[in-house]
Amino acid sequence: MSGDFEAMALEYHRNPRPGKLAIVATKPMANQRDLALAYSPGVAHACTAIAEDQSKAAELTSRANLVAVVTNGTAVLGLGHIGPYAAKPVMEGKAVLFKKFAGIDCFDIELNELDVDALVDTIVRLEPTFGAINLEDIAAPACFEIERRCRERMKIPVFHDDQHGTAIVVGAAVLNGLALVGKDISKVKVVSTGGGAAGIACLDLMLSLGVKRENVWLVDRIGVVHKGRNEEMNEYKEAYAQATDARVLADVIDGADIFLGLSGAKVLKPELLSRMADKPLILALANPEPEIMPDLARQARPDAIIATGRSDFPNQVNNVLCFPFIFRGALDVGATTVNEEMKIAATHAMANLARAEPSDVVAAAYVGETLRFGPDYILPKPFDPRLIVEVSSAVARAAMESGVATRPIPDFRAYRDQLNQYVIRSGLFMKPVITKAKTAPKRVVYAEGEDPRVIRCAQVVVDDGIAQPVLIGRREVIERVISEMGLRLKIGQDVEVIEIIRDPRYHNFTEHYRKLMGRRGVSPSHAANVVRTQPTVFGALMVRRGEADALVCGTTGRFNEHWAHICGLIGLRDGVKVAATMNALISQKGVHFITDTYVNPDPTAEQVAEIARLAADEVKRFGIEPKVALLSHSNFGSADTPSARKMRAAVELAYEQMPDVEIDGEMHADAALAPAIRKELLPDSRLKGEANLLVMPTLDAANIAFNMMKILGEAQNVGPILLGVQRPVHIVTPSVTTRGLVNMTAVAVVDAQLADPVNAAPTPPVGVA
Repeated sequence: MSGDFEAMALEYHRNPRPGKLAIVATKPMANQRDLALAYSPGVAHACTAIAEDQSKAAELTSRANLVAVVTNGTAVLGLGHIGPYAAKPVMEGKAVLFKKFAGIDCFDIELNELDVDALVDTIVRLEPTFGAINLEDIAAPACFEIERRCRERMKIPVFHDDQHGTAIVVGAAVLNGLALVGKDISKVKVVSTGGGAAGIACLDLMLSLGVKRENVWLVDRIGVVHKGRNEEMNEYKEAYAQATDARVLADVIDGADIFLGLSGAKVLKPELLSRMADKPLILALANPEPEIMPDLARQARPDAIIATGRSDFPNQVNNVLCFPFIFRGALDVGATTVNEEMKIAATHAMANLARAEPSDVVAAAYVGETLRFGPDYILPKPFDPRLIVEVSSAVARAAMESGVATRPIPDFRAYRDQLNQYVIRSGLFMKPVITKAKTAPKRVVYAEGEDPRVIRCAQVVVDDGIAQPVLIGRREVIERVISEMGLRLKIGQDVEVIEIIRDPRYHNFTEHYRKLMGRRGVSPSHAANVVRTQPTVFGALMVRRGEADALVCGTTGRFNEHWAHICGLIGLRDGVKVAATMNALISQKGVHFITDTYVNPDPTAEQVAEIARLAADEVKRFGIEPKVALLSHSNFGSADTPSARKMRAAVELAYEQMPDVEIDGEMHADAALAPAIRKELLPDSRLKGEANLLVMPTLDAANIAFNMMKILGEAQNVGPILLGVQRPVHIVTPSVTTRGLVNMTAVAVVDAQLADPVNAAPTPPVGVA
């Protein structure tokens, strides 16, 4: 791992405040009455109610949505026994995933204890505080004993994710892999390398799914697990001991239908693959390097179905596919445990989701990728927004049917609708775009290439494989900044640098610009001056001429100055009459999109409707179903001013253009964001739930609302995203951060991937002189 990445990781954890978690109050504390309700004397009534009926803790406290992530630091990631203090960053990270993926609150608890009895006693004592326990990074075989004894003594779910999370995802992969090749699970031979927690749990779940114990061969670092072996054995391995003279992997691989690797790099040699059965399933899950690299496995066995634990290959086995959603379903029904029925239900739900036709939202989020059930798609994508709905509801239903639910769900349709809201509130909405960008990185030119934020962004996009950066600026300045910041970028290898005045294209670009602008008062000398001094112009010409795929500019200067150049050189897409900008704000309350924040001072009704359509299409690209509210000072006809009439007319136009999109207005912002308020005003509104795309009547309103929400809501901004232009161009603002530039680079790359390859002349924007 590079020193630069290490420094960035430490800085990320250190600032602006140490760690990744904070406690946030969920009730107002604005006056004396609030304080009286929250604490004395009001809190006494909640205490009394719970004392009379303990189950009321689920409705009067946070317990029903609170999980403890517990470790003693004995098996942390690939770092081993590093202790509870060093394990804390990982546990905080796990807590963040719970919150982001499933809306579950977490406390991370690191215990300085190795004794199993003491650990169990400590964990059991936590039951009054938490609705569930997630055991994490505890070494085998102690983890088996700890989980078993805690489950026996506690009446809440106790779930060791390293075991069962991995097992559930592996189980789904096995079901789908065998379905594709037409093999009976009760007849397959399984060879596994991995006698640790995850390996044993995977085998246990496979037995529940139908694999026969006599068909399972376990190999650990000592060799084949066989009857009579004493070295590094325990009761969990003993369950898979075979009466055999076989001693090494090569002795048992013949005729294997499934190889399950949870061990180490290069354990499975290519020459062994030829001895496996026809159409084998190879699950090489060691990280970062699997037991066999997929390209080697494919070369040796073209008929194999291959899965790894890595995100850069198809069929990633990733615990995040299930653990947040298993806890979500278990908590929502007040389950007393996570039993075998719930784990099997999660396994089948995940497997079925990979076989299902992807929704429009998923397809939009993963444009260009194969999302059809097949050898390279046996598991859902980790960021498939349907996972929380399908897996959580399956787990909840299984808990009810198996008799471990204390708060059964009366209406599953309403429950599934409720689960959908967690998708919208996920702050990870950029992930599908970044993932898509990595599939085919494009040449992105940065107009302000000397800016330290741009140069650091270039390092990140090179490291992450998002884009091929091109920096416009003086080579010596860029080299100095790279050196001062300790970056690893190599000019000419990782990044291209363009010095305009020295670039051989300068004179051609000048002539090109003059011909485009000659009848707009631009003389040859003026053209030469503009091309030489305005890097946005040079970058836009590169994109127009096909010498770069996308442009990011705007870290210095005014937005309008950059926009004027883009108008003249890039123009609008065919059929589009107005351009606009949209900003995405990610806050604790979810993701909200605002338009038009920078371009149109006072758009007409027709323009507002088109802006709403362009923005709704862009929202879908993030894997989010747009819910559109056209805002006004008027609430469904309560005022008759020109602005209100404009937004009223725009709603009808937009609805005609997008009959399949939830859209309504004109309305107040509170009516858009609070369904209860809207229901009082207009019960039959076309918009259901909370709006996530807010279309403003004027640039003033959009820009003011955007900046207020950004500061008051402590929201992260993605944007401005330029809508409706002919080529992939985005104009950021001078306040943009490196992270913001990386996000906009990913958006630009995906724009370029989707761009029309025909280099047609752009349509001049309406109103541009």
